[in-house]
Amino acid sequence: MGMLAKAAAIGAFAALSLGQAASADEDARLIINGEEEMIVRAAPPAWSPLPELLSGWLFRTVETQRLQMDDFENPGFTSVDSAWETWSLPEGSAGKSCADCHGDAASMKGVRAVMPKVNAENGELWTLEMYINNCRTERMGAESWGWNSGSMVDMTALISLQSRGMPVNVAIDGAAAPFWEAGKELYYTRTGQLELSCANCHEDNYGNMIRADHLSQGQINGFPVYRLKNAKLNSIHARFKGCVRDTRAETYKEGSPEFTALELYVASRGNGLSVEAPSVRN
Repeated sequence: MGMLAKAAAIGAFAALSLGQAASADEDARLIINGEEEMIVRAAPPAWSPLPELLSGWLFRTVETQRLQMDDFENPGFTSVDSAWETWSLPEGSAGKSCADCHGDAASMKGVRAVMPKVNAENGELWTLEMYINNCRTERMGAESWGWNSGSMVDMTALISLQSRGMPVNVAIDGAAAPFWEAGKELYYTRTGQLELSCANCHEDNYGNMIRADHLSQGQINGFPVYRLKNAKLNSIHARFKGCVRDTRAETYKEGSPEFTALELYVASRGNGLSVEAPSVRN
């Protein structure tokens, strides 16, 4: 590591150590629309190094928390409304829509809670985006969507919404085990000029302040997430790219085997927390 990079790394951790160590309000409860309560704290899996699982919602300001507590105020629902229209829109050479095969979008209940998962047909680890594009190209005869395109992120929000309130429950054993191990290795590998790993921020320093941001555990149960920072819904892999870039490293592509494995491992760290999508974060 060069002298400038070392100085930057030292500065980053100085910001962490000097920032106020804020803890989640133990009385905070995420109740959406005044009636649907989310699980924002959960006991960790036996293998987890975390003493308690905490949703990223707990680390946000009161104003941001309130946006997610009311679907009419949640800006992510503009994308959900758009996806409702797409759900019934015939496309491609087959002239089919999502509704032609799956009926109402409510049939997708439970899907988001177990993603990503191993595709039984080919033994590959697939994310929700991969299943969506497979339906488009193989069943509808339509063009695949870009990973971070508005259509894709909107549809993942609609499908994820059907599982809202259900506990995340991704499988990490059996055929998923080697993918989980690969994701775990990536999570703890230091990268970039700053030589930081995912764990350095989201395991070692969650609850601390880094500059103006309150570090969370990096849970992904709320994705896709509407970020106030860029005023749009963001995919899981887009957020991964942003984190890797923050270490000043060359990043992987959305949908790459590396990010797909990392998604599995990070999702498993939140097994037991509610699916919150679409959530609102800074």
